[in-house]
Amino acid sequence: MTNLESKSVIIPQKPQEIFQFLSDFNNFGALMPEQVEDFKTDGETCSFAIKGMAKLGLAFESKTPSNEIIMKSNGKVPFDFKLRCRISEAGEQSQLQLFLDADLNPFLKMMAEKPLTNFLNLLVERYPVKGVV
Repeated sequence: MTNLESKSVIIPQKPQEIFQFLSDFNNFGALMPEQVEDFKTDGETCSFAIKGMAKLGLAFESKTPSNEIIMKSNGKVPFDFKLRCRISEAGEQSQLQLFLDADLNPFLKMMAEKPLTNFLNLLVERYPVKGVV
């Protein structure tokens, strides 16, 4: 199992607000960087393609209010994975960090580790999206 993590960012919002936003895949489209193509969602699942990589799908697995959201791979994906969003209180603000646990074979790990880590960092850097939250 390959474990990747984004940088930790401080967000000037309460954990409940961040949790509410990230608990709906309809909001994820606004977070996606330009490398993402063909983003589709029904609110509870989503799918998208990252340029130069495979198509990925996500579904919610569990939600712990104002603390953690766990998503799992969904649909036809090149590898199984879980994406965890950890939200914690940081004074009057919140701390957000993403963790990806992926079942990558050694060859895929070598090719995908850096782009996936960059993708996680882009997601946390784009939150909060101006005019969305």
